[in-house]
Amino acid sequence: MSNIDVTNAGPSPAGEVAVAPLKRRTMAGFGAGNLSVNIMAQTFATLAVFFYVDELKADPAMIALAMGIHGVFNAVLNPIFGHLSDRTRSKWGRRLPYIMFGTVPLAAAFTMIWIPLANTPTGLFWYFLAVVLVYDVLFVLVVLNYGAVFPEMFITTAERASGSAWRQMFAIVGMILGVGLAPVLYGLLGWAGMGIALGIVAVACMAIAATSTVERRPASTVEFSFVQALGHTLKNRAFVSYVIGSFMLQLSLVLLQASVPFYTKYVLGDPDPTLISIVMATIFLVAIPMVYAWGIVIRRFGAKLAILATIVVYAVGLIPFLFANGIALVLITAAVVGIAVAGMLVLLDILLAEVIDLDAERNGVRREGMFLGVNGFIVRWSVTVQAAVIGGVLAMSGYDANLSVQPESVALGVRLMIAGIPLGILVLAFIAYLFYPIADRPQPVTEETL
Repeated sequence: MSNIDVTNAGPSPAGEVAVAPLKRRTMAGFGAGNLSVNIMAQTFATLAVFFYVDELKADPAMIALAMGIHGVFNAVLNPIFGHLSDRTRSKWGRRLPYIMFGTVPLAAAFTMIWIPLANTPTGLFWYFLAVVLVYDVLFVLVVLNYGAVFPEMFITTAERASGSAWRQMFAIVGMILGVGLAPVLYGLLGWAGMGIALGIVAVACMAIAATSTVERRPASTVEFSFVQALGHTLKNRAFVSYVIGSFMLQLSLVLLQASVPFYTKYVLGDPDPTLISIVMATIFLVAIPMVYAWGIVIRRFGAKLAILATIVVYAVGLIPFLFANGIALVLITAAVVGIAVAGMLVLLDILLAEVIDLDAERNGVRREGMFLGVNGFIVRWSVTVQAAVIGGVLAMSGYDANLSVQPESVALGVRLMIAGIPLGILVLAFIAYLFYPIADRPQPVTEETL
C-alpha cells in the first residue's frame, strides 16, 4: 500500500470533481476505527452465547430469546439513526459528534457484557438483555456514523481503493483479536479482564479514527423525509440483490464463529480455549494475503463473478467440518474458509459501493446514513437467526450445560451448526448474487491500489 499514489486521483465514481488528496497517514488513521468495530463485534458474536450458556449456565432458550430481542432492537435502530445522522448539522459535521461522544460509553457497555451482575438463570437473562440493549444503541450510533463517513471522506476511485485497503487490514486484525485472541485473554485474565482489555483497545483505535476523520462533502441542501429516503433505498434492485446475499454470507460467518467453541469442546473433545484461538486465527491469518489474490480475480472477472466464486470456495471449505475428527484436518478446513473470508471482505465493500454510487447518480443526493441504516436493519437480523439456530439445534440435540459428559447427539448437532446449515444458507446467497444487476460496472479497485 505504500506505493499508492492519489495525487492525480481523477473523478470520483459518482462523477464529482476531485479535491486535494488525503494523506496516507490520514487514511491509515481512519482505517484504525475498523479494528475497534471488529474487535467488539467479533468478540460478541463469537463468545457471548458461549459465555452465558456454557460458563454461567444460563438457560439456552432464554439467552436465545434475549439475542432475538437484541437483533430486532438493533435492526430497528439502524434506519432511524441513519436518517438522524443525515439530518444532523453541527460545527463538527454530521457524523463526527456521534463518534467522538459515543465511543467511551460504547466500550463501557461492551465491557459490562463480560461482568455479569447476576447469578441465577432468570437474573442472567434480564441482565444480559439490559446490557446488550444499551450496547446496541451505542454501537449503532457510533459504527453507523463511522461507516457513513467513508464515502464522504474518500471521494475519488483511487482514494477509495487505498482507504478500503487500510480498512480491510485493520478489520482482519480486529477479527483476529476478537475471535482469536479473546479466548486466550479470558483464559489468562478471566472474562472481566478480557472485556476491560479489549474495551481499552477499542477506545484507543476509534479515537485515532476520530482525529483522522474529514467530512469533505458538504451536507446536501436537498433533504428526503424518512419515508422518501426509505422508499428510494428499497426500490433499488441492485441493493435488494446485494443485501440478501450479504445477509446470507454474514449469517453463515457468524454461525461458524459461534459454533467453533462448541465444535472444539464437544466434537474434538478439547475444552482448552486456546484451540478456539488457533482455529479462528487460522481463518483470518490466511485471509490477509488472500485479499490481494481476490483483487486479481476481481480485476479480471468482475465483482459479480468473483462473489459467486467466493461462495463456492466457502462451501467447499465448510464440507470437512461435517466429518473431521482431528485438529490437522480442521486447520486445513479453516485455511480454506479463510480464503473465502478474504473474498467476502473485499467484495462486499465493492458491491455496496457500486450500489451507493448508482443510487446517487439516479437521485442526485448521497444518503449515506439512510443507505447504511437500511443495510444494517436487514443484515443485523443475522445475529437473531444465528441465536435461534444455535439455541434450537442445541436443545434438539439434547445439550445440557450441567452435564459433565454430553450425549453423542450433541456432536452431530454441532456439526450441523458449523457446516450443514451454513451450506444451505450459501446456496441462497449464490442465488441472490446471480440476480445482482451491476455485472459490468467499473470497480473502485485498480491494479495500482492492489
